Amino acid sequence: MIIDLPRFVSAERVYWDELDALLKQLEEDPEHRLPLADVERLHYLYERCSADLSKLDSFSSQPQMRMFLEALVSRAYSEIHETRAPLQIRMKSVVLAFPRAFRRHLRAFQLSVAVTLAGAAFGWFAISHDAQAKAVLLPSFLMVSPADRVAEEEHAKVDRMKGHKASFSAELMTHNINVTVLTVALGMTWGAGTLISLFANGVMMGAVAADYILGGQGVFLAGWLLPHGSVEIPSLLIGGQAGFILAGALIGWGDRATRTERLRAISHDLFAIIGGAACMLVWAGIIESFVSQYHQPVLPYALKISFGCCELAALTLFLTLAGRE
Repeated sequence: MIIDLPRFVSAERVYWDELDALLKQLEEDPEHRLPLADVERLHYLYERCSADLSKLDSFSSQPQMRMFLEALVSRAYSEIHETRAPLQIRMKSVVLAFPRAFRRHLRAFQLSVAVTLAGAAFGWFAISHDAQAKAVLLPSFLMVSPADRVAEEEHAKVDRMKGHKASFSAELMTHNINVTVLTVALGMTWGAGTLISLFANGVMMGAVAADYILGGQGVFLAGWLLPHGSVEIPSLLIGGQAGFILAGALIGWGDRATRTERLRAISHDLFAIIGGAACMLVWAGIIESFVSQYHQPVLPYALKISFGCCELAALTLFLTLAGRE
């Protein structure tokens, strides 16, 4: 029972105003989701205001105050007991999650680049100082001399890709995504496996570059690799970035949070980065099958190199600028 109405209103008004402000926030942004603590607070305020409304029933001289509380309690009831349709995923937010996550973990990407460059330097040094190293460092289909391969490609009379471009593209996508996911998963070895995988990929890239450039076929190499490599190579580096992020969460580096908490904290960024890299590799697979495998005179090297440079520039702008507040 209320003995002193003014004192009661003065004490409870702060709770009514808090509930009103919380309800206005939800009404202005229907897609806003409250954290658990705010949901619990909303329920508490609803129960308290409902109790205040029942106490005011004995005061027939306060119809306006009673009407205000009735409306407040009704609004709170509607918010708590509504059956809202499932939240629709905004495509824009999904796309922008990738570059934002990438920028939050830029140091891991820089480490991935550094390890790959170290491998490339080793591969270049090995090929340039020992021609026999080619048989060890490169796959069998690259054993032919660069000059012979260029002559064969440029004077080909038959389209060797005819009839199986799509299947070849799918094979490339599957293989490259498997390699990238493996590089990420090797982060579970506290980063050692990711480091080895990146170094090995770098060795192969450096060896191929040395073989073709020292063989006088640098233009062919650029025309062959840039259309798909300007997207494929960064995606592999991003896979290494994700592997190092995972390794960092496992190691902790002085973080007092538990390992479970650290892994949970990076989970959203990790999935965004992996998903972004996978999409890049799908594009790279299409380009490698339909563009990279065609050489001069079918596709001029200048055109292919320009196309690859444009891709790289667009990717750089997307990763550095997209989603900035």
